[in-house]
Amino acid sequence: MRGWAEGLGDLTASQLVLRGLVLLGPVVAVLATGPAGSWAPWWVLLPILALAVGFAALPESSVGIATYLAVLAWWTLALEDGLDPMVLVAVVALVVSHVAAVLASYGPGEMPVHGPLVRRWAVRGALVLLVVPPTWLLGRGLRDDTAQHGIWVTGVAVALAATLAAAVALAGSDREAQP
Repeated sequence: MRGWAEGLGDLTASQLVLRGLVLLGPVVAVLATGPAGSWAPWWVLLPILALAVGFAALPESSVGIATYLAVLAWWTLALEDGLDPMVLVAVVALVVSHVAAVLASYGPGEMPVHGPLVRRWAVRGALVLLVVPPTWLLGRGLRDDTAQHGIWVTGVAVALAATLAAAVALAGSDREAQP
């Protein structure tokens, strides 16, 4: 049986880059709590690093879900105020990691990743990231408001608008990709 490190030699350069991004995303997201006021101890960081390594090795598996849930759990436990600006760094890291995992899972590691596919998924990731700053700002603005009756309606409206905008944008890009 071949070792995991030997299998790295079979990966194309594009697959190595993608899997590196898959690995780094959760680690950066956890480390982002440090500047926010709560550095992750080794006993939190090591299991998340191990999960991230597993996710990078098997990007199509459910290890990614466990990895992201572990990061989310750490953010929930580490900080009272989840609206620190460093959460934006964590979100970008996790979205980049997710998009890289999707791209890496499109084919075997020996196959280079197709450029148009990378562009399509990069656009999709960027569209997701477009709603992050306004949502964060809305949360910051409403966090001290004691009468938050409209917060859930506003949140659902923003989510629906973002979903609709993404669906329209992606439907157009799918038509362009058709021969």
